[in-house]
Amino acid sequence: MSYRSMFNVASRDAVRDGALSDTARLAQTQRDAAGLVDVAARVRHARGALHVRPPRIWTYGALVLALTFGGLPDAHASQGADASVSAPAPLIDEPANTSHTEVAVLAGGCFWGVQGVLSHVHGVTRVVSGYSGGSRWTAHYERVSDGDTGHAEAVEVTFDPAQISYGRLLQVFFSVVFDPTARNAQGDDEGTQYRSAIFARDDTQRRIASAYLVQLERAHVYRAPIATDIEPYTGFYAAEPYHQDYMARHADSPYIVANDAPKLDALRARFPALYREPTPTTHVAAQ
Repeated sequence: MSYRSMFNVASRDAVRDGALSDTARLAQTQRDAAGLVDVAARVRHARGALHVRPPRIWTYGALVLALTFGGLPDAHASQGADASVSAPAPLIDEPANTSHTEVAVLAGGCFWGVQGVLSHVHGVTRVVSGYSGGSRWTAHYERVSDGDTGHAEAVEVTFDPAQISYGRLLQVFFSVVFDPTARNAQGDDEGTQYRSAIFARDDTQRRIASAYLVQLERAHVYRAPIATDIEPYTGFYAAEPYHQDYMARHADSPYIVANDAPKLDALRARFPALYREPTPTTHVAAQ
């Protein structure tokens, strides 16, 4: 069980939109925080290793408290301010093409937010959450969460290159979706499954992605070196159905509100011409 699951389960009953009195909500929050510690202990005992450090559990308890007493205005504002950069338009890109759709596979931390944000990009026709970098036999959430499968949580993006090019898609990805300077982590999500990577599907994508990483380094738009790697594409495996469209279906989830909603705001602000409301994604079965 990942900390996302523990946090959402523990906070489910604590956030009741004012249904409880302040005293009752405070008591409920304290019980939830204690429950998180108990869950963590049981997970540590059962699996031998815990992917959430104990101090973070108290952080999430504090987040439950903040949500219980009126939301997250300050945290949301500060994360929103830091959620994007002005990544330059690509100098090297693919030529305009009107004859086919194209597919990109990208990894930038938790796939909930990556899928949710890229689904709002004009020209993108389908985004699927899944796993890439490992074998078909380990492409399951519980196994990938162990961090030793070679998989990264990734998304498969189908797009129309006549409306948005591969290079332009990378510009959006590096501007608002994730922090490319974090190695094997995004925020409080840690492990190789949360690494950032571009799984180039052919030589053209590899050439464009390589040139864009060089361009980003030279532009000095980040405070630290870029940690995103270009990795060989060996296959993409759709995640379990309950992961698909998670951000759209759970917009009020504390995790989504704190981590991913600011990214969507940044997309709307930085790329107004590319922002759109997505059509519903057809759920896919895990492979």
